[in-house]
Amino acid sequence: MYIHTVPTISDEAAGPSYSIVRLCDTLIQNGCNITLAALDGAPIFSQPTYLQTFPLGIGPRRIGRSPSMACWLRSQARSGNVQLIHNHSLWMMPNVYPGRVARQFDVPYLVSPRGTLSDWAMKSGSSVKALFWPLIQRPSLEAVSCWHATSVEEYKDIRRLGFRQPVAIIPNGVDVPDLLARGRSKFRTLLFLSRLHPKKGLDLLLPAWRTVQDRFRDWELVIVGPDRGGYLAKLQQLAKDLNVQRVQFAGPLYGINKWAAYRGADVFVLPTYSENFGMAVAEALAVGTPAIVSKGAPWEGLVNHEAGWWIDVGLEPLVECLKVALSLKPEQLDAMGQRGRNWMQESFGWTRIAAEMRSVYLWLANKGSQPAVVRCD
Repeated sequence: MYIHTVPTISDEAAGPSYSIVRLCDTLIQNGCNITLAALDGAPIFSQPTYLQTFPLGIGPRRIGRSPSMACWLRSQARSGNVQLIHNHSLWMMPNVYPGRVARQFDVPYLVSPRGTLSDWAMKSGSSVKALFWPLIQRPSLEAVSCWHATSVEEYKDIRRLGFRQPVAIIPNGVDVPDLLARGRSKFRTLLFLSRLHPKKGLDLLLPAWRTVQDRFRDWELVIVGPDRGGYLAKLQQLAKDLNVQRVQFAGPLYGINKWAAYRGADVFVLPTYSENFGMAVAEALAVGTPAIVSKGAPWEGLVNHEAGWWIDVGLEPLVECLKVALSLKPEQLDAMGQRGRNWMQESFGWTRIAAEMRSVYLWLANKGSQPAVVRCD
């Protein structure tokens, strides 16, 4: 049995809640026995049959202490049936227990930091991190047999922090939906779709839009995503202060409504400060929408595949890129989007991603040779 651990899984169908579940789904389809362990409490209306949830114990919710989860992991490892533990993310106790158990019972241990080791992430957040990292989180990572990075940039983050274990570089996968007719509205649409969080670069996007809005009166900016910590109110105030025009704060969209938003957009934009992958970029490309992405995310391939723009982080680069992108004719943008869709189909299909991950599992269990995706330098 392979055990996956993560703090929470929800029905948001984005980010780790999407990519971890889809990875588990596809591994199971390829014959793997998977159990996904997470804390309960998040809304899950279509709970996977392989999901095992555990209640929170006494202590700050932010830490996610769960003695029952720790006890279950120990009992499973003690049984001798656990071939490998694969932990996703860091900074909560469900990301600490696996390392302790792996070390105690000599179980191969794979960790996917999911962006939590980026320079931006290490410097941001609560003061609790300053104590949690050296006293609790980092010691549990001594048991890591191999890391999983979703990009070369995340591989560099792992090495920057001094970890010398092997690293498997495997991107997230993406489901490529059927190609349907693109919905068109009164205005051509520049779409931002992600959670509303300071690291996403919306404090750059709104001023950039203010700079170009009068030049491109046939365009509108649509901002889609769930609020995080009251950040929406700050963005709305910034928009008011800047006197931006033709901007919609559309709230979160899920399922078919999310995919409809991607299809209805002419250009997708993510001016993020830090991203280990950026699922929204892959999703936009999967439906044929070209993307503008900052170099805070690992999407250099946008340039190589002529599917969009990969720009420096900052206001001026974003403004200059918008001037170019919004000037293009619809057929030019459609051609870029089609190249992006082809790229997603060829390189980011879940069958391929799961096969590469399974090869890493077998190697760590001494049942296969070192896969080509693994770097030991």
